[in-house]
Amino acid sequence: MSSAPLAFVTGGASGIGLATVKRLAEDGYHVVAVDCHRERLDALASSSNDAITPCLLDITDRRAVASAIAALPRIDALVCVAGIYQPRRWDEISDNDFQLMLNVNLLGTFIPMQEAARRMTPGSRIVTVSSRAAIGGIGFAHYVASKAAIIGLTRALAMELKERQISVNSVAPGFTDTPMTRSMPEDQYAAAQALEPTGKAADPADIAEVIAFLAAPSTRFITGQTIFVDGGKSLGGLAI
Repeated sequence: MSSAPLAFVTGGASGIGLATVKRLAEDGYHVVAVDCHRERLDALASSSNDAITPCLLDITDRRAVASAIAALPRIDALVCVAGIYQPRRWDEISDNDFQLMLNVNLLGTFIPMQEAARRMTPGSRIVTVSSRAAIGGIGFAHYVASKAAIIGLTRALAMELKERQISVNSVAPGFTDTPMTRSMPEDQYAAAQALEPTGKAADPADIAEVIAFLAAPSTRFITGQTIFVDGGKSLGGLAI
């Protein structure tokens, strides 16, 4: 592996994660793109260059995550993008639904954060991905809870790591054009997009731009913050 700064990006083979992998590679990082979907990683491997290393990994498997991180010479930037979404009325959410959402979105963020932070040196950066939904929404209460928890986790770890000079921040995207949102019925996607202040969904590259900013060494004085990248929708006045 080269002497370039090294980034470890979960959910790195599609959507916001893939856009982040490509952006960080353009910025001079060697990027380990982590995903649990082999076919997506195969597609990434066939189209990428030596600056990107695909890594098949379940982010909820601590032993596997710890092993993957231990095999790296260092981690300069950790970006936790991986997550799932499941529309469900609050009174239809089962215990299993809720547990799965927390396992992937919250535990799947905590495990890489904890394992990577143990090996990070001063000046390293951690960026988590929450969601505008963290401030509330209808039809996916368990998703809202998981994303709100990520913001709290980010602030807590920023406090714990500040003496080690490791910054921890979060990005909260609004409605974004990704494979996850495109899995919605076409009429629902169109309705959600129409509610955006810009009249359209964000491009994953718009979110990756802010992630890359927070992952840069020049942002060492920013920590514990959550940046909403939603075209101003979080200002209020619009339904989710």
